[in-house]
Amino acid sequence: RAAGRRWPGRSPAARPIARPDAVLLGRRWSLGYLVVGVSTGLIAPLTPSAVQEGLYGLLGVSVIAAVAGGLRLHRPARPLAWRLLLLAMVLVVVANFGWAGMIAAGLNQSHFSIFDVAYYAMYPALAAATAILPVHGRYGSPLAGMTEAAIITSTAGVLLWTLLVDPLVFDVGTLPRDPDVLAYPILDLMILSMGIRLILVTGTRARAHLFIILAQFALLAADIVYFVSVANGGRMTGPPLTVIGWSMANVLLGAAALHPSMGSVATAPSARLAPERPVALPFYVLLVLLSPAAGAYSVLTQLRTGHLDPFDVIVPIAGTMLTAVLLVARLGQLTGVAQRRATDLDTRTIDLEDALHRQHALQAELAHQALHDPLTGLPNRALLLRRTAEALDRATPGGLLMFDLDGFKDVNDRYGHPAGDALLIAVAHRIGVRLPSGSVLARLGGDEFAIIAEVADPDALAECATEIVATLRMPFEVQGHRLHTSASVGLRWIEPGAATDDLIRDADLALYAAKSLGKDQVVVFDPALREKRLEGARTVERLRSALDCGELEVWYQPIVALPGGRSAAVEALLRWRAFDGPAVPPDRFIPAAEQSGLIVPVGEWVLRQACRDVAGWWREHGTALSVNVSPLQLREPGFAAMVRAGLAEAGLPPSALILEITENVLMRAEDGIAQLAALRADGVRIALDDFGTGYSSLAYLRDLPIDALKIDRSFLPSDGPDSGQRTPLVRAIVELAGALGLNTIAEGVETAQQAALLAELGCQWAQGNRYGAAMTAQRIPALLSGPLAESA
Repeated sequence: RAAGRRWPGRSPAARPIARPDAVLLGRRWSLGYLVVGVSTGLIAPLTPSAVQEGLYGLLGVSVIAAVAGGLRLHRPARPLAWRLLLLAMVLVVVANFGWAGMIAAGLNQSHFSIFDVAYYAMYPALAAATAILPVHGRYGSPLAGMTEAAIITSTAGVLLWTLLVDPLVFDVGTLPRDPDVLAYPILDLMILSMGIRLILVTGTRARAHLFIILAQFALLAADIVYFVSVANGGRMTGPPLTVIGWSMANVLLGAAALHPSMGSVATAPSARLAPERPVALPFYVLLVLLSPAAGAYSVLTQLRTGHLDPFDVIVPIAGTMLTAVLLVARLGQLTGVAQRRATDLDTRTIDLEDALHRQHALQAELAHQALHDPLTGLPNRALLLRRTAEALDRATPGGLLMFDLDGFKDVNDRYGHPAGDALLIAVAHRIGVRLPSGSVLARLGGDEFAIIAEVADPDALAECATEIVATLRMPFEVQGHRLHTSASVGLRWIEPGAATDDLIRDADLALYAAKSLGKDQVVVFDPALREKRLEGARTVERLRSALDCGELEVWYQPIVALPGGRSAAVEALLRWRAFDGPAVPPDRFIPAAEQSGLIVPVGEWVLRQACRDVAGWWREHGTALSVNVSPLQLREPGFAAMVRAGLAEAGLPPSALILEITENVLMRAEDGIAQLAALRADGVRIALDDFGTGYSSLAYLRDLPIDALKIDRSFLPSDGPDSGQRTPLVRAIVELAGALGLNTIAEGVETAQQAALLAELGCQWAQGNRYGAAMTAQRIPALLSGPLAESA
């Protein structure tokens, strides 16, 4: 049963809550036990002595059963106390049955026997059980209240001597027939002191505890009556009142063990210990006066009767002195408690002040972190906006510079992010020491920085920007690497009345223009940049509608095989014919699509549409399809799957598709290289467009999954003065491609001389107006049946 399982290793606070049926059952058993026990105790004095002892023994057996049953039923938090109570009752039962046997056998009961030892042992067991009963854990020390208990015991001892022992024993000069009965009231004081401590100090209200305390009072009363009776020559079995008192003590202990409150009281194992609850001052005053008053009464009485002896003075004085010493000790404890409270209060005050100091420091740190870049310690964008607004309010001459590092991503990719972070810190330091006085350098994020420069005029601002560009061209020594970088800078003069957001936006537009113009330069903001940005935004919105409304078309430009000019493939080119206006040129909407991200859905539409158009041409003429791929498309995780789906839908084999990529793809979409390799494994061919226009193409040729190089039109010989210098370049590209096992495609072929030279150098394919300009899909079939050189 769950309620009957033990919970080893758990604190009392974690003990399972008693089942409702166990609580109800315990209350019923406790009440029933009280009724039956009280009835038995009242009947016992009316029976013969032997029967009395037998009933008394049986009553003790029932208490043992009640304690054992309570332990099993209620699972108390501290079972040791109840086991000591169980031991006490076992001793009582053994002694009672022994006495019953002696009476039945007619033995002399006035002699000290082993059964008296059992009686004596019961008292310390019951006192120990009361001392360790669990309470509600509110008090700091397990010895709390012991001093009060000792004070009460000392005072009660004086009263016991003065009122009972001295007048009944020493004054008459005759010991009782059984002198050991003198020990019972004294042992009762030990038990009762623990009970009074339980009441005064812990303030317990548990029904089980109250039953135990009442049992102790009943035992004390019975033992006192028994002592008085025996001292006056009464029977050793005691008068009926004594039997009733002993019976009631047993019954109350059994009822306490059966009551469910014996298992519901638990100490708080980890709670902060509360201070002791001192007894009220009037109680101490009463204790101080009671012992001397009892002693004075005894002495006066003895003087009046003429029976004064040394013990009549020594015992009361000794008890009074002991009470006084204990009171002083208790007052010392209370003083210690007060001092500890004062110390604790001082400590809490110090802790509070320290906590407030830490809180202020933490708030300052959080405020600093909210306004500063964690890597460089520079002001962040939020603080830059605040400083810009302050500069506008002060109308201080100055300007806003925004710059970022050219090729910073390449540093991260080559040397790792720690090297990139170290470079940013070095840049912040190098620029910070060269700023004009009163200027603010901020890091906006990534490799982007901004400066509020306090300078006299726009020319000084431009000079400051030029110095920044020149400063950043110098190499940096970072983590054992010599790094070279450059910066693109945008300028915006701070004009009175301007809005902070407008200044930031305008400087950013100038920075973007500097990067578009080739990087490593300075661009001053011009209102035309803002108009261009607005025009780009309008173009993006129109393009979004154009994709939905069917204004976009795919045109095709032939790619021929050299020599002979036989059709080999077509390149898909996007065109935009607006229903309500002229055609939009590609150089206007393609960059807008790239910047806005629309190139991803637009590029997918182009690929799927082109695959459907070319499928028939491939089956009839073997014409392949070449499609440009944006870096943004390659960043999409599902790009390869989209290409495969487009080919499958059109019924076009992978070998019929050529994907054209640029060096920008290789620099900005490294994750897409794996997708290109997977498509190439399927049979899709990869061509590197605009080859030769970048500075690191040879490194890419070594590492990338490509099949062909497209020679940029700028390398083809023309009628210009540098025509003779271009031919060796084309020859070198064709020979390099041949050595690497790659094909070459020349674009921008316009004349027969160019076509002949390309064929002579070994270039495999060519495209350009010589073979046909871009045209609609409807015109392509007519051009695929023969050589295209004459159709240009």
